[in-house]
This record gives sequence, structure tokens and C-alpha cells, in this order.
Amino acid sequence: MKFNQSLLLLVGLAMFSLFLSSCKDDEEDLEMTSYEYVLHNGQAVPSAAYGGSHPTDFTSDMQLEELENGNTKITVTLNNTIDGAVYHLHAHDAADASTTPNGTPYIEAPNADILVQMVTGNGSSVTVTQEAMMSYTKLTTEYSGFFVVHDPLQDVSTTDITTYLVVGGFARTQDNPDYASSTFQYDFNTGQLVPEFAYSGDHSNSLKASIQVDELAENRSRITVSLMNTMDGMVYNTHAHDMADAATTPNGTPYIETPNAGVFAATIDGNGSLEATASTNVSEMSYSDITTSYDGFFVVHDPLQEVSTVDPTTYVILGVFAR
Repeated sequence: MKFNQSLLLLVGLAMFSLFLSSCKDDEEDLEMTSYEYVLHNGQAVPSAAYGGSHPTDFTSDMQLEELENGNTKITVTLNNTIDGAVYHLHAHDAADASTTPNGTPYIEAPNADILVQMVTGNGSSVTVTQEAMMSYTKLTTEYSGFFVVHDPLQDVSTTDITTYLVVGGFARTQDNPDYASSTFQYDFNTGQLVPEFAYSGDHSNSLKASIQVDELAENRSRITVSLMNTMDGMVYNTHAHDMADAATTPNGTPYIETPNAGVFAATIDGNGSLEATASTNVSEMSYSDITTSYDGFFVVHDPLQEVSTVDPTTYVILGVFAR
């Protein structure tokens, strides 16, 4: 009798071991993969690179996990987010642009069965998950769609691709060319460039500026101007001015008085904070041209005085553009 009980115990243990081994095999058979998406510089749509002022170190990671129920767990991590900013994340089914209302190569309504989420940035990395109603195999091999992360600094648009921080094939390896980027720093105008052009006025000399130039697809560039230590509520007119022979200009200025809007011409609102306030322009000039061959001045006008393009002593920032 004792022998039979021992035998039954051994058989039971063996069957339990086989059961655990079978479960483990099933778990090991479930697949998982991940994809990285960087800021959209034209990889997916060359003519519509991101054109906003969100910090360009933003990236996104997507992880797909096969589930036993036949669905897929999608986990998206956003990196280098803005604290308090709300990010909208969508899957959009691909479509023939000739058949969509606004000529988009996708259906404008997001596919909620795959991914429609929103998450608040924290200044670092944030994560959001969703169970997609589609198999892992179909999502990673058959599904034709786009992964979109909308810029939280602009109104959500499903038609303006230049407002997409990220856009790429959903659950596909993204083509990420090694685009160049350079940043140039500027101090308050104390006459560094031309002594007699030193600023004369009441603005605090703590103001600083930077120009970031990012290489984009199709030989274009994104130019972002940031101002630090601005006055709250003040409007800073910020311009690129082409250099010129002073003997040829109406008022003897060593630059063309009309700003070059194709490079940069914008107003930037002061925020009274140590944090930067910025504006961006996408230029048809190449990154190489902007940073090596363009001859121009970078000018930030004093918001406490009337804008003058002939009196450099009213310029709170004055320097050579992107140098």
C-alpha cells in the first residue's frame, strides 16, 4: 500500500512537472519586440518635417508583447518630455491620399482598437499601455499604419504633419538618417560684435539667446531661436538680416534692413522666467548653407523701445547668425 502511494506521488509530481514545463514553453513561445522613434525630421514625409519648438531630444520607444488571448500589449515610452504637457498618441490606418478628404496618406480618425492614448509629461520619461485588438503577427507584418505623437505645444491636428513630433510606420523599423544639429549661444549686446553698436536702454543685461539649427530631409533646415531671462508680457522681435556693404544701403547699415524671413523673422513672447521661450522656422536653406555660407546678423530688438532696423544700439542681442 505504501508502495502504491509512493508510486502515485511520483507520477503526480512528474505530471505536475510536465504541466509547469508546458506552461513555460507556452510563455517562451509568446513573442516580443520593440521599435525606436526619434523626432520627425522628414524620415516618413520628407516635405513635412516637424516644425515646432519642442526640444528636439524627444524620442519614443514602442514595445509589442504577444498575449495568450490573441491580442497584443503595446507599451509606449516617451523620453525627454515637457513637465505638465499633454501628449496625444495615435495609430492611423494608411490610405491612398487621393481618396482622403484632405489628401493625407492615412485615415484622419485614429484607430482606437490599436492605439489611442494621452499622457502627461513629467520632464523625463512617461509610459502608457494599451491592449490592441489585433494579433502580434498581424501588427508586425501586415498592418499598414502610422504611429503619431502630436506636439503638446500646438493644437492637435490630424492633417498638419508638421505638428507631429513623431510619425513613422506603426510597429516598423524607422529610417533614422544621421541628421546634423548645432546650437549657437549669444550673450547680451555689450558691443562684442561692434563696440559702437553696444545696447543703450533699460533692459536687463541678463538676457541670453540661442539658435539651434537642425538638418531636415530635402536639404531644408529647422531653425529654433530661444530667449532666456525675458521680461514677462514683452514682445521680442527677432530677425535674421543679410549682411551688406554699408556703402550700398540707404542708411549706411552693414546689413539689409528688411529681415530675411526665409531664414528667421518672428516675434517671441517673454515669460518672465529663467525658462526659455522660443519660436521656430523651417527654412528652405540647407543646414550646411545656414551654418557655413550664410552671411547674416542675428538681431533681437529691445521690447522697451520702438523697433528700429537702423539703430543697432536698440538691439538687446546682436551677433553673426548661426556662428
